[in-house]
Amino acid sequence: MSTIVSSDGLMYESAVRDMKAWSDLSLHGRREGIISGHCTPLEQSPPNVMLRTFVSSACGARNFYTGTATFEPGATLPPHTHKVSEAVTILEGHATVFVEGRRYRLGPLDSIHVPALLAHSVRNDDLDAVMIAHSTFAEPEPTRAFTDQAFNIEHLAAADSTGPEHLRRFETIETYELADGAVFRDLFAKRFGAVGICGGYGRFLPGSSLPCHVHQFDESITIVTGEALCQVQGHEYKLSAYDTAFVPEGRAHRFFNASDKPMAMIWVYAGDEPDRTLVDAGYCSGSIPILEDMRIR
Repeated sequence: MSTIVSSDGLMYESAVRDMKAWSDLSLHGRREGIISGHCTPLEQSPPNVMLRTFVSSACGARNFYTGTATFEPGATLPPHTHKVSEAVTILEGHATVFVEGRRYRLGPLDSIHVPALLAHSVRNDDLDAVMIAHSTFAEPEPTRAFTDQAFNIEHLAAADSTGPEHLRRFETIETYELADGAVFRDLFAKRFGAVGICGGYGRFLPGSSLPCHVHQFDESITIVTGEALCQVQGHEYKLSAYDTAFVPEGRAHRFFNASDKPMAMIWVYAGDEPDRTLVDAGYCSGSIPILEDMRIR
């Protein structure tokens, strides 16, 4: 560990790596991408449910997928299974999730991890409002297999679960501060049963930001409240209203709240547990190039 002062005046301790090592991860043609939160729904969406893809193999993502499902009032996604881990986080409204008959009611920002091959269904409990759920899968092109297998219904709270799924109630999740005014909560990760994915919620007060950093895996960041300014190796983007940034492994980036209102995000990594390596802010702003001429060849 060492203490450094970045070019934006921030002082912090970090296991800082030589960016020459990280630059090798940025030389393979994969660039960041910004996906609109209101992109066109998938044509094969189930009845009364609109599925939107944010991060997938289509944008070059490796080993994970993120998107949203918008449920019309009272709509249900019937029982189905996936070949990989899935995490469902409620963004708007209320949902009932059945996992092999075990029934859970989720509110805003509650999150449930469903292991591979477990039959589950999701229902919008509201009869006069849509419900929006954020989904993460541990593969870039997830598939869904519907099932008519019947289960006995058990009504369970988070602490009562006897199954392998893991429910995280937002209001009871421990918070931690990564920078002044930036408070985070972990929603799903290996320590909560997930395999190959982890993610959480971050809330930024006006004027706050995280230091410039890199990851050893791809990341998806969906803005769920307010407006964010994103820097990725000399490029800047504004995001809001479920707009999502895809940041490939090894690309230096950071998010700011440059507005006068709180900003919040759902972040997801294609890895088991969160990991960040802090680097000088100049790599994010572009004032310190990372072999840019080599990266675009």
